[in-house]
Amino acid sequence: HGKRGEPTYIKVPEGTVVRNWGTGEFIADLTDPEKPHLVADGGKGGRGNARFLSNKNRAPMFAEKGEPGEERDLALELKIIAEIGLVGLPNAGKSTFLSRVTAATPKIADYPFTTLSPNLGVSQLSEYRTLTIADIPGIIEGAAEGKGLGHEFLRHIERTKVLVFLIDLGDPDPFDTLRVLEQELEAHSEVFATRPRFVVFNKCDVTEYRERFGELRVEMPDAYCISGVTGEGMAPLLEVLWNTVERLRIEEAEAASVAKPEPQVEYTYSAPYEIEATRGGFRVEGKNIERLMKMTDFTNDEAVRHMQHRLERMGLFKALKRLGAQEGQTILIGEAELEYRPD
Repeated sequence: HGKRGEPTYIKVPEGTVVRNWGTGEFIADLTDPEKPHLVADGGKGGRGNARFLSNKNRAPMFAEKGEPGEERDLALELKIIAEIGLVGLPNAGKSTFLSRVTAATPKIADYPFTTLSPNLGVSQLSEYRTLTIADIPGIIEGAAEGKGLGHEFLRHIERTKVLVFLIDLGDPDPFDTLRVLEQELEAHSEVFATRPRFVVFNKCDVTEYRERFGELRVEMPDAYCISGVTGEGMAPLLEVLWNTVERLRIEEAEAASVAKPEPQVEYTYSAPYEIEATRGGFRVEGKNIERLMKMTDFTNDEAVRHMQHRLERMGLFKALKRLGAQEGQTILIGEAELEYRPD
């Protein structure tokens, strides 16, 4: 009686996307810590000698080998899980905003590309109301094609429920800046077009900028004005963001609770194995027959005889005979090479 193998768990951060390394095929999106995903299956356990006891064989002296488990090369990509994504040009004040409304301590300086990696913070509006906010490195025109730093981290805001476009009130052309930001997001992923968005002008603590906001609001009546330095305008903005996020949470929960129809299952017959002629004999392919080869201990004569008995019951010998197999030809099954000897 062999010991039952324990699963191997590889811990990764929440938000990790798993893909096939070679093909890029999507495998899993690990956003729930309570729901692990099986990426490589362990092989079937071999049966001990007691399982082969029969009236004809009262003392079997062989056991099956365990089937090898799957081997896969995986690509793991982390996408930050945040509800609010801050988007803006370098030095728009995103890091200052984040440090003001959360306990995060991003690096803040007066030169472009101060932020070199995404920052995450949690804003506590009240005892039970919170918002998770992500600050992404500044985006410049052409970011989706690889310019600047922001393109490396745009994937981190793909999960966000709401986008906040933060624009410096001192920007010479804020409308063009907004166009550039929206254009780069949409060029990176179509998913951004579906996200609710808010336009927020920063640095209203500067007198001349405050006056300019009055002019801009004529064309952007829904825009907000804040000061990352003094905190002015932050509270009402956070309330609006929380209400929007909460509405989206409820909608997602309702959509998830809708019963999905049972998938239609089609049952089709497939041959237990296929035989293909080769230069020196034949190749046999099939899940069960290849598994039999992997689990046979070829150093044990009794195990080999059991394998031959199984192949005979599968009808392999009769099939090879019908195909004209000759004595001495090589029969390839998986990685095993057998020599054909007719009865």
